This record gives sequence, structure tokens and C-alpha cells, in this order.
Amino acid sequence: MRLPALALAFVAPLAVHAQGDGAVHDSLASFMAPGVARELAEHRAATLGDVRYALELDLTHPDTARGAVTVRVNRKGGGDLILDFRGPALDAVRVNDEAARVEFNGAHIRVPAQALREGENALHLEFRTPIAAAGASIIKYQDTGDGHTYLYTLLVPADANLLFPSFDQPDLKARVSLTLRTPRGWKAVANGPLLDSTATAGAVVHRFAESEPISTYLIAFAAGPWAVVASPPGTRSVNLFVRRSRIKEVDGDTLIAMNQRALDWLEGYFARPFPFAKYDMVLAPAFPFGGMEHPGAVFYNENSFIFRERPTLTQRLGRQATTFHEVAHQWFGDLVTMRWFDDLWLKEGFATYMAAKMQDALSPEANAWKTFYLRNKPPAYAVDATTGTTPVWQELANLDQAKSNYGAIVYNKAPSVLKQLNYLVGDSAFQTGVRAFLQRHEYGNATWRELLETIGAAAGRPLEDWGAQYILRPGMPVLEQRPLSDARCARCIGGVTLVQRPARPLASDGVWPMRVEVLFGDAGGRFTRVPAEIAAETTVVRLPAGAPPARFVFANSRDYGYGLIALDPASAEWILDNIASIRDDFLRAMLWGALWDMVRDARLPPRRWVEEALGVLPREPDEQLVASILGRMSRAVSAYLSDAQRAAMRPAVERTLWTSAADTARSYGIRKAHLDALIGLAESREALARLDSLLDEDTAAGGPLRSPTRWAIIGTLIERGSPLAATRLTTEERRDSTTEGRRRAFAARAAAPNAAVKAEYFKRYFADASLNEEWATASLGNFNSASQSALTLPYLVPALDSLHWIQKNRRIFYLGSWLGAFLGGQTSAEALSRVDAFLAEHPDLPIDLRRKILQAADELQRTVEIRGRYARSGAR
Repeated sequence: MRLPALALAFVAPLAVHAQGDGAVHDSLASFMAPGVARELAEHRAATLGDVRYALELDLTHPDTARGAVTVRVNRKGGGDLILDFRGPALDAVRVNDEAARVEFNGAHIRVPAQALREGENALHLEFRTPIAAAGASIIKYQDTGDGHTYLYTLLVPADANLLFPSFDQPDLKARVSLTLRTPRGWKAVANGPLLDSTATAGAVVHRFAESEPISTYLIAFAAGPWAVVASPPGTRSVNLFVRRSRIKEVDGDTLIAMNQRALDWLEGYFARPFPFAKYDMVLAPAFPFGGMEHPGAVFYNENSFIFRERPTLTQRLGRQATTFHEVAHQWFGDLVTMRWFDDLWLKEGFATYMAAKMQDALSPEANAWKTFYLRNKPPAYAVDATTGTTPVWQELANLDQAKSNYGAIVYNKAPSVLKQLNYLVGDSAFQTGVRAFLQRHEYGNATWRELLETIGAAAGRPLEDWGAQYILRPGMPVLEQRPLSDARCARCIGGVTLVQRPARPLASDGVWPMRVEVLFGDAGGRFTRVPAEIAAETTVVRLPAGAPPARFVFANSRDYGYGLIALDPASAEWILDNIASIRDDFLRAMLWGALWDMVRDARLPPRRWVEEALGVLPREPDEQLVASILGRMSRAVSAYLSDAQRAAMRPAVERTLWTSAADTARSYGIRKAHLDALIGLAESREALARLDSLLDEDTAAGGPLRSPTRWAIIGTLIERGSPLAATRLTTEERRDSTTEGRRRAFAARAAAPNAAVKAEYFKRYFADASLNEEWATASLGNFNSASQSALTLPYLVPALDSLHWIQKNRRIFYLGSWLGAFLGGQTSAEALSRVDAFLAEHPDLPIDLRRKILQAADELQRTVEIRGRYARSGAR
């Protein structure tokens, strides 16, 4: 696929001649290539310091911001100076108050050494940068309800250089002062406190105080006719910025209090006050991910924080976890920042782990570690068991590739191994080490080795080998359970031999050191937990003397270890028959996960798993676990079962889901989870008709039927080719004319079983510059419905062929969503062969993209294997 041409602008067409060593000149010339090379970053970090940006932006033009920045930097030699800038135009440059002839190639600005001096230099640059719904550093959102426009920045991981000329690398922290010129009636928020807003002819100028030292990707502002909710008098000052059209919907007091509680708790845990001048938050419309931790101006996804229908427990806990994650970043990520994006996990993994600690402390009734397991372990294991997995520390030669580092290894594996580390060294040593790390590197940068050094010093034990296995080594361990017999009864277990092996035979080897808690369960529901250190391939753990004989064993009680647990057949069979009788909901969640891992490994027929789930679901009391079981059952039914098996099981599946959704004795969240699953799986004429009738009844699952669920039902009617779909779509578009309603209508239409519709959507994903990324992401699942795999198969290779363009033009999580949808919607051996052929025909594909494909293709490979082994009518 052809990439859009890059517009180049030159201030002056001059050859630049650096003074000094010719080797320096040659090296700097290579740094002018697109992106930010690590060698360039290291060179600048060694020769530059004390950076300050005074940035001015005029936001009164609809599609382009005009700006000027004064960059002050202390220079210690180094030849020519290179700044990063990808904006469409560089209009003027002055260096130390003199006009300067510089080279600008659309990626970098090269300032000749003869225009510079040792010590402090001041560079004044005037430029333009785009404002757009997608593909720009300033995102534009048009509220179709009231016509208002909102703007906000998103610069992570390396889009600061699209906004303005800068040294766009995390270890050249800078103090930033910002001045914004906006239309009248607009408010603005940025990293620093607002100093004043002055009305001028047709505009307002907002001046912000200089920030503390921050990395370029953390620079942020939002501007528009925001409504503002302020914290109550006498409490910590927090302001919430929200669209005017949604001010009546937002529970501002709850959101402010949630952020305040997190700030208070973290100040105590880290033993240091909030490190920035102020804390505000913005509910950003069409924000492409959950939140972003800009110091002083945290942005949250509006739709995740304002519920358009009654929220479930899972949604409420998810909102809380996102809040706690972003607040934790103020210390871990903002105060202390990774030196380079190869250590991305150092902030993301830590923020997720600290969020779980906060939930455990502030909401003990929520069973935070069960939530942590359900949110993190399945996605981490799913990627880490693939041939495309990466280490937690991911080598990165250029920031152009940094988007590929985002994913489950950083966000889900990293916090999981931190939990293992915490258990290994103990709570006191872990906290002491973290405090020392923050103290030592405040307002600076650090690496993972420096973190382990401080924790290891506090614990009095070396952690180099632990780090080598968990941070530098790709892949994950599997613990195979081999029970030892107990003479007290024929089928009793008196101990277990744990055999560790890699989930995939990747390059490195050796044992992952691990401390776990092995659980032995007896027939009466009593548990014996035995701590165990794993330092060899084989570890024997025996049932303590006097403990009752066990009927099953599970080698990772309370989820301290990181690795798949391969249940032995005897334990698996006992768990399948008795899981509903286990009262510990955390343990039940983990056992369901271990059984699901057997399905994905083609060691347990998916039909058997679905049958067990259908038998247990009417009695399962835990709302989060119900949602988890239903999600897995939906995957099994839609992808793992053959057409004949699915047809045979459809009546039982639809009946169970409908009965539980209508059961007034069950909680709203449990009923809603069943309704959502039914909407996704309904196929029969009767089930589709009952779903359609809900749109008239306007109530379901014990509450009013609000827009999100109404749109989901309409999407299913469209996908299944219901004759009622077109009328329902038209009616709902009139009923819900909000911007969010338009987004959901766009997503629903993508489900149409129509080749022309698929062609139109695929074209728009690339050609429609006004298509917001959040809209596109919302439609990918419907476009790639597993029930339409034959219709979407022709788009599989073009989707793979577009990855270069997507990596360049879309945000950090989009590429993973794209691959997950296009590969996840396929179930056939033909689709798998096309992926394999694509990889074989593109040996020069960048390794980061190849790994992303291999990660996504693993689920397709497993699907093909499962269907090949079990997809026969009656196979159990």
C-alpha cells in the first residue's frame, strides 16, 4: 500500500558544515534520518542539558496551529545541533538573536555549529502544525450536539516533534512554559498552573506557569469551551474539565474524590508529597485509550468515565483502576521517567501494580487481587506463550518503533512479575526499595537495573538473576503438576512434583526463579497452602504431616507466581466436577483460568468446557467471574466449536443466557453480563426476535435499556441479516443523535454481511482523514465478526500489508487492535496459511511488526488446532 507523501519544507537550501571532527559531522548526518535514533538521543544526552521550552500556539485557525518556541539549552560541544520536527512547515529560525540558515528535511532541523556557542543557547523557531481528528499531535473533536470544538494534545511516545521543534527523547527533561491563543469563550488547561487569561481582539490568550522538569511526551494541553467542576472547599485542589454537553451526566464529585484518595494514599506509600504544582484532569472525547498521565493535566477517556447506562461492578472497578494507574504515574513515570522507551514497562507495569495495591487498601471489599488476576494474567499469558513474544525490556533502536512496544507484555506481564518480586522480597523491603529509587532519581531518569538495585539492597539479596530471567528473557514458564500418591486412599494426593519448562522453545534457557504457594484441596473443601521456592527444573512439594489427604492440587495459590499451571488430569477432573462448591472466589477464578488454558492447549474439548460453564453459570455468585466465564464461553462457541457443534449447543446456550438475564433474583451486573453475551451469540430466529422486542420494551436485565446496549442489539441484528435491522438502525439514529450515537451507528454498520459495505469500510480506514481513531477501533470487531470470516478473508493479507502505514499514522494501541480483529475474526486453516505465506514472502519485515503478527496469529493457530482435534459433531 502506498504511503502518503511526506511534505518537506526548507527554511534555506544550504549545505551545513559542522565544525570540528569530521567523524562527528558524519555521525550527525546519519541522525537526520526519520525518527529519533538511539545514537542521536545518546549523543544529545551527553552534550546537552538544562533545557527549557517557551511554547506559544495560536489555536484560532480551524486546521492548523501557528506556533513559536524559544528553546534554551546548555551545550557542551558536539558539533551541529539537531532538533526533531515533523510539522508541515518551518517558517523562521533565529539562533542567539541572529537569523540562521538551517537544514530542515521534514524529520529534523540541523543547526550548524558555527551559529552556536558553548554554554547556554537560545533558539527561536516559528512553525505550523496540523489540527485534525486523527494523525495529528493536536486532536480536534467536533461536538455534533451543540457544535462546539474541543482540542487536546497526545504526544506519547514520540509525537512532541510533530507538535513543535524539540529534543523528543525522555531523558532530556525540560521545564515548559506555554501560551495559548484560543477563540473567545474557551478555557485551557496545561501542565503548569494558569497564570492569567487575557481577552484580545476576537481571542483569549492563556499563559501558564513554567512546569517542573518533564519529558517531551508528557507535555500537554486541552482547549475548548469546557465546563469545570472544582473540588469542594477545604479539600485538595482538583479541577475536572468536561464537555459542556455532558456536564449533567458526569459524576464529578465521585471522580474528583477518587483522584484525591489516590493522591493521598500514594503520598503515604512513597513517603513523598505529590511532586508537581497542581493536579487537574480532563475527560477527553474520542480519546484513543483509557488515560494519559501528563503531570498536572491527566487526560481520561470520556466514555470510560461517564456511563451512558447503569454501570456494572466490572466497569466501576475498571474506572477506578484506570484512575489509580494514572495517578501512580505522577511518581512512577513523571517524577522518575525511564531513560529510553526500551524500559517502557518501568512506568506502565509499576502504575498497574500500584493501582492494585491501592484498590486492595482503599476498597478491601472488592477483592482487588482477584481483579488484578482477571485483568492481567490472561492477556499476559496469551501473548507470552507465543513465538512473537518479547522480553519485558524491549530493545529499541529508534523511537519510530516505540508504538510496537505497547501491549500486554508491558501492561500486563510487567505488573504480574512485580507482584512476584514483591512476594519474593517481602512488603517492607519492596516499599523501602521503591522509596529509595524515587528519592535517588527524582525529576530525572532511571533504568530497570537501578530499580532492582535499590530493592535488592533493601532486601539484602541480589536480584541480578531474577532480572535476567524476568526482564531480559522472552517467554514464560509452565509448571507441570505431577501428583505424588498418598497411602491413605487410592485417589488421594500426598504431594506434587513441579516440573518447569518454557511455554515456547525460545532462544534463552534456564529456570525462572519463583516463589509460589502450592494449594492442596481435600474433598470437604479444606485447603492446605505450602510456600515453595522454585530454583530448579524439578521441585518436590509434600503435603505437611497431619494435613488431610488432598483430592486436587494447584501450584499457584493467590497468584504470586508468573507462569501457566498445567493441571494434572486427576486435579483437572476433580475441579471440573466440583468447581462450583469452592467458596473462595479468587481461587475459583484461577481454576477456571487453568481449565481454559487446557482448552487453548487443545487438552480439553471446548464443548466439555462450555457444558461445564452452562451448568455452573446459573449458580455462580461472583459478578466479575461471571463476566470472565461468559467471555471465554463466547469465544469457544463462536470460534472453537464446529458449525455442527454450535448448532447442537445453540438452544442450551441461548436458553441459559436468556434465563439468567431475566432472573430477578440475581444482581444487575450478573444479569447484564448474560444479556451482553446473548447479544453477541444469538443466532436463532427466536433469540433475535426476543432481542428485537427489547428495543420496544425499553427495559432489560433489571434496568432501563440505554443507548450502548440498544446499539449492541442493533449491531447483532445487522450482523445476522435480520429483516428488521434497517428500520431499527434508522429509528435509533433519530433517537440517539449524539456524537456517541453516531460513533455507535458507524460501528454497527460495519457488521453488515455485505461485500460492498466491507469494501467501503476498509477504504475509509485509510482514506478518510476525518475518521477519528476511536470510531475506527470501535468498528473493527463488527467488521471482522467470526460469523463472516469467509466475507472478510480477502482483507486479511491487505490488512497485514498496511502495517507500515498504521504504525506511522495511528496511535500506540491501534496496531494491536487492528491485528487482533483481522486475525481473531478468522478460524480456518486457509486463513492461517495466508498469514504464514505473508510472513514467508516478507523476510525483511521489521522484527517488531513480525512479532506483532506472530502474537496475533497464535490465537488463529490455536483455533485451527482445536477445531481440527475436536470439531466433530459429538466430540467431547
